[in-house]
Parts: sequence; structure tokens; C-alpha cells
Amino acid sequence: MKKICIVLFLLVSISLLGQQKTKSLSQLSPFLSKTYYNFNFGLLFYPYSDANLKPGFTSESISKNRFSGRILLGYKFREDFAIQYGVMRPASWLTYNNVNNIGYSKSVWFNLWSLSLKKSFQLNNKLSFYTELGIANVSRVGFEINNEVIYKDAHYGSLLAGFGFSYKVNKNWDALLNATYIPKSSEQNQPYVLQTSVGMLYNLRNKPKEVTDAYEKEGRYFFPKRTIQIGYGSSRFGFFANEFFAMAAKIGKTENIGVPVFWIGEVQAKNAFMISYSQTAFRTEKLFSLDWGISISGFQTLDNTNVYTLSIFPMMKFYVWRKRTFDAYINYSIIGPTYLTKKNVDNYKTGPKITYQDFMGFGAYFGKNRDYNIELRIAHYSNGNFFPENDGIDIPLMFTIGKTL
Repeated sequence: MKKICIVLFLLVSISLLGQQKTKSLSQLSPFLSKTYYNFNFGLLFYPYSDANLKPGFTSESISKNRFSGRILLGYKFREDFAIQYGVMRPASWLTYNNVNNIGYSKSVWFNLWSLSLKKSFQLNNKLSFYTELGIANVSRVGFEINNEVIYKDAHYGSLLAGFGFSYKVNKNWDALLNATYIPKSSEQNQPYVLQTSVGMLYNLRNKPKEVTDAYEKEGRYFFPKRTIQIGYGSSRFGFFANEFFAMAAKIGKTENIGVPVFWIGEVQAKNAFMISYSQTAFRTEKLFSLDWGISISGFQTLDNTNVYTLSIFPMMKFYVWRKRTFDAYINYSIIGPTYLTKKNVDNYKTGPKITYQDFMGFGAYFGKNRDYNIELRIAHYSNGNFFPENDGIDIPLMFTIGKTL
């Protein structure tokens, strides 16, 4: 399954680096102009039962959340043939309630990362039928009771198949009706998984060149070509920002406060530094840019373990406040392929050395020519449940200063 991580790393790298071949930042590169994003939501069928538990153990009931999602990033070799990479998981984990009638309720976590080929067959000028075939990385976290394994963890490769219908709404958007199937694995004690869903697919398309050339020539709005940043964070500032954006903050006696757009982990950094380089790959007229970057970071955990990282990352930037003296933005980056110098940090199950970097922040460019940059940022390292070991690492609020190049 490490090969799938390597494939993702290469796809992201080619996608980002390939953008530099285009002369105009307002026009997508040949590579990016063939990419799409696909968001699907629907029902998940997965017949877990007491038969999956260790002999001698039963539950009073099993709570299953049927609602699920699947997100995909795709690249079209041709209009009717594509490769796509993505993840599927239920909205919440299933739970075995009151195991052996002794009051224990235990959850089972599982999700599916996939790499697949998609072939479409045009039925008319708007409607098409497609089939999908590929491989899936199945990752499951079971549970123990009193140090006895009742349902063991699993991590294995499987086939994935699917089909669906696509309806072209307009030049950019397609509406989808999907079915995706991963077969049962007797060897891994894992039932089959079937998702039926509806979704929307967004095709990246260029605007007419005369339009993009016009607003780029006018230069009304600032977008940096390149930025280098140096940042430092400390646990003395606390982890409230990390918890708030993971909807896990606590104020007084009120818990679960915040906005659920980020993640928290079990391992926390005491001190952290980061050096990053980013470059604008694509921009709209005023509000949005897609950047790519490389970062080197190091942190010391609360248990005084030193860890260093190397990452390549995509980044979305939304310019939310433009004034005469500054341009303020919000940025968001997820699934940045990363190499860690240690695995299972501080005896937590953080997983192998290959993982992902996520961060989000608020910053601004300032100065007469917007030569300087400041930013507040939080960061997180985890593998998105690609492996059963995924306790995650939190980097506290960081303050960064930067310079445009």
C-alpha cells in the first residue's frame, strides 16, 4: 500500500510542477485543465455482525451510520477515460453496544482510499454511463477489552468496482449517480462494502484568454509569484485554535465548541519551527489562488522527542480583505505528502514515516509593493486513516514572517 502513497505523491508533484509551463497564471496548465474534483454523498451498506467478533463475544446491538461520503481527484487522459484517487468513509464510526452485557460499547473505525480507472460511454449529448475499476486500501481499527483483542485491526489491499450515470449540467459541472463496491475479505474478517450515492463533479476549465489577459494586464489585484516564510510555534500559546477548528474546544463547562474544518491528534508539539516556499500556480481575477509549496519543519513533543519533516503541498488561498495598505487572506492545505523522521511518536500509534501534512491560517501581504508577509497558522500530521495507526500530531499556533520573491 506504500506504492499508492508514492503514486499520490507523484500525481500531486506532476500536477503542481506542470503548472509552471504556462505563461499566464490566469490560465490553467495543460495538466490542470484536464483535472476534476468529485464530491459524493449517499448510503453505505456494510454488514458487520457479532460474527466478526472473537468467539464468545456478542453485543446487545450494533449502531451504524449509513450516511457516507466519497471525495475524488481525477485526471482525464481523454474525455471518456480518466484516473482518479480518493477516499470513502462513513460519517461516523459503527459501534458494538454493551459487549457481553458488561457495559462496554466499542467503536470500529474503517475507511477506504482508492486508485481507479474510469471509462465513460456517451449515451447522448448530456447523459453518459461509466464503469470504474481499481484497487482500494482498506484500513480498519478494531478494539480491545481489558487488553484482550476482540476485533483486530486490519490493513490490506482489495479490488474496487463501480458504475454510474453522469449528466452534464454545464461546461464545468456534472451531476452523478454512483454505486461503488469492495468485496468481502474472509482472511481479514471484513464484510463487503457497498456505497450508493449522488454527487457533483467539477471540471477545471479555462476562461477565454482575452478575458484573463485583460484582468492580468490591468493588475488591479495583487497575487504573489513566490513567497518564502519562517515560522515558530509553542505549546505555551495552547492548542485552543487547533481544538476550535476541530469542534473540540472547551469554554467553561461547555464542550465541543468550534467549527469542524480541521483535525486534532494525540501527540502535541512543545516547540515547532517551519521554513516554507510557495508559488502561485493559478489565480482568478480577485479572490482565489491555487498555490504549491515545499516545507521543512521540526518539532519537539511534550515528551521531548525531536521529529523533522519534509513536505510538498497544494494550498488554496482566499483573499478576503483587500485594502490600500494590505491584502489579507485565509489559506487551507490538506493531504500534503510528507516524510517524517520517526514513526509511532511518543509510543502513540501515529503510523509510518510516510504521512500527510495539513495546515490552515490567516495572513496578509503588506508594504508598498506587498514585499512582506505575516501569518498565523496551525498544522497537523496524520495519514487520513490510510493505516490503522493514525493518532495524529498537532502543531500549536505558529507565527510566521515572510518575504515575496
